[in-house]
Amino acid sequence: MHSIALAPAPTTADVPSNEPIAATAAEVPPTLRPHAEYDLRLLDDPQEWSAFSRPSTSGPHCWESSVVIEGMHCAACSLTVEDALTRIPGVISAQVGAASHRAKVVWSDQHVLPSAWMQAVQGSGYRAVPANDAFASERRKQETRQALWRWLVAGLCMMQVMMYAYPAYVALPGDLSGEMEQLLRWASWVLSLPVMLFSCGPFFRNAWRDITQARVSMDLPVALGIAITFAMSTAGTFEPAGVFGHEVYFDSLTMFVFFLLTGRWLELRLRDRTAGSLEALMNRLPDSVERLLADGSFERVAVRRVVVGDVLRVHPGETFAADGTVHSGETQVDEALLTGESHPLSRGVGSQVLSGSHNLSSTVQVRVERTGEATRFAEIVALMESASATKPAGAMLADRLAKPFLIGVLLAAAGAGAWWWGRDPGHALMVAVAVLVVTCPCALSLATPAAMLASAGALARGGVLVRRLQALEALAGVDTLVFDKTGTLTRDAMVLGAVTVRPGASAEEALAMAAALGCHSLHPVSRALAVAQAHAQTKSGGVGASNPWECAAVTEHSGQGVSGQARNSRHSGSDGTVSLRLGSARFCGVEVQQVGVAGLSAYLADEKGWFATFELKEDLRLEAAAAVAALAANGVAVHMLSGDTVDSVARVAAQAGIVHAQGGCSPDDKLVFMRTLQSQGHHVAMVGDGLNDGPVLAGADVSFTFGRSVPLAQSKADFVILGEQLMSVVQALALSRRTMSIVRQNLWWALLYNAACVPLAVVGLLPAWLAGLGMATSSLLVVLNALRLARAPSLKKVL
Repeated sequence: MHSIALAPAPTTADVPSNEPIAATAAEVPPTLRPHAEYDLRLLDDPQEWSAFSRPSTSGPHCWESSVVIEGMHCAACSLTVEDALTRIPGVISAQVGAASHRAKVVWSDQHVLPSAWMQAVQGSGYRAVPANDAFASERRKQETRQALWRWLVAGLCMMQVMMYAYPAYVALPGDLSGEMEQLLRWASWVLSLPVMLFSCGPFFRNAWRDITQARVSMDLPVALGIAITFAMSTAGTFEPAGVFGHEVYFDSLTMFVFFLLTGRWLELRLRDRTAGSLEALMNRLPDSVERLLADGSFERVAVRRVVVGDVLRVHPGETFAADGTVHSGETQVDEALLTGESHPLSRGVGSQVLSGSHNLSSTVQVRVERTGEATRFAEIVALMESASATKPAGAMLADRLAKPFLIGVLLAAAGAGAWWWGRDPGHALMVAVAVLVVTCPCALSLATPAAMLASAGALARGGVLVRRLQALEALAGVDTLVFDKTGTLTRDAMVLGAVTVRPGASAEEALAMAAALGCHSLHPVSRALAVAQAHAQTKSGGVGASNPWECAAVTEHSGQGVSGQARNSRHSGSDGTVSLRLGSARFCGVEVQQVGVAGLSAYLADEKGWFATFELKEDLRLEAAAAVAALAANGVAVHMLSGDTVDSVARVAAQAGIVHAQGGCSPDDKLVFMRTLQSQGHHVAMVGDGLNDGPVLAGADVSFTFGRSVPLAQSKADFVILGEQLMSVVQALALSRRTMSIVRQNLWWALLYNAACVPLAVVGLLPAWLAGLGMATSSLLVVLNALRLARAPSLKKVL
């Protein structure tokens, strides 16, 4: 995953053919910075597609691209862009998020190239750029600066115009002469010109774009309201004795524009906070790395030139550019974004490091094992991009209603103006302006996506990735949750329980002998014994203590156990060598009735027969019992389904506090059980490891899986838990319910606002400046209310 920057096509004189490093934003000359005209044909090179696209599951030769749409302001804009994209032959589907300004485009490289559908977006009056364009942040900052300047100009002029309008409001009849009143009007008109020519520029440009393309967006009624107010006031200034001459509205106009720009600027700042977080994630990888050469020196090359098998040198403070293994050195790494682990982790020779994680303490060399789209970092970015471009059901309904609603607004304004025209043309036009402004559906279109995007961002920071925003709505209604056992409630590894030895032997000695033999096997039982012995040895002998027993001539017998010759290094002579067997009772020649057995056990035998019995337990996750209790406290019934034995399932269920547990289940049995619960009216969530739970994960109303279980891009789950914290499920449930509460609050506010203000505007009781203030405040309150969800969920609040 790497960032790209669109720029004018370079000539051979501009770029040396042997230049190994891609230019960063700081290295590009100002003339090539974002305002230059881009040559979209640069993106038609298949080598560039991986920078902003990945192969799609829609079919062969299909790609799914993530792009940012610049110039959007409302839900009607998102529908316009979608229509422009889907009309292009070869574009299979397109989804544009009104709140995130991101689009997900699925296209076939057999019928269309990226430049064609991006040009279609430009033709509709907007602009599509790759989501990880290196200049996106700079363009966004420049857009924010321009919005700030427009707001400042409007504010300054508004204050001056209000100063000139004040005498007309407070003067008694005869206090102001005609010449003085006319002078104040001319001064107000002159001060309104910068507002019209500069501050209102975006409104008029977007409205003209809508008119020329025979469509409607939020800026059209706003621009009409501004133009009507200015034209009517100008007529009153130039012809004081005319039909519009008895009153001018420059103060209302400038105040209205100032309030609108205030809301726009604050929305822009709030949206950029979310966009900047995702952009920072996507551009987290370095532009270049140091690669080891055959002569032992290092050269700096572009990240895209790194291949599997390369050795990279990574200094403290730098980011790992690929997944790999530490080749030399030892350091601390920060993997909080990738695994949910908030503490620094030690990584030495042979340890795995992930692209996108930070090197904290020392320089290390890393041998590359996975690059580009194969890395875990790329999979996480792909999931976040997909989620940011998807639309919740409520947002899609608002989008569908946006255009008809705006057309209704124009008709309502025309009708209200016509009704009042016969009594007072000036008042009629101001009533029409108030209706145009106050009925803007911006708050309604932002109500759902703003809250869900804020919630998804909070969950991502807490270690949970949301693959579909619709899943948050479904999760809020869940009343039943089903856990898988192995790899979900329990860890993949086993832990050592009780140790029974024959008379005269010690448990410590037996464990040391078994671990010496078991370290030659990859079986989970052998690994559990080796880990237990290492911990015991460290505890008794300190760090660096070694096992005195060593094994040779080791043979692993498939399905039975492992055998070999063991010798205690502390004994001299051949009398210290013994033949050992570790494994099942039959393999070790043990009668279980004589030695006893409890659950899963492994046995150790020497030439004299049975030596020790090791009882093994599944390693229940530390948070399992707490998570089950928290779910029950939130009114969620908890079940456990597993393919393991009934006894094993019952033991784990008792430890976790789960009442409803069922063992011996095949994947089909789990799916039947799930559908039975759903047929009874329950909304069911499934938590599984993703290895054999594909059918039931797909059949559940909502599904969770762990990021380390399967490749994230192949996961069918709605939520992916990056770490191993089961409490993340509880956090997601609690946050989803709070999210839907915020969504309902936003929708009720938007509906009540329109229901209260539209009649006031129609009957002429709502001035234009107050309508502008109401519209800006309505949209801003919706966004601010949604941002209450932006903080990462707290366990204390959940519990």
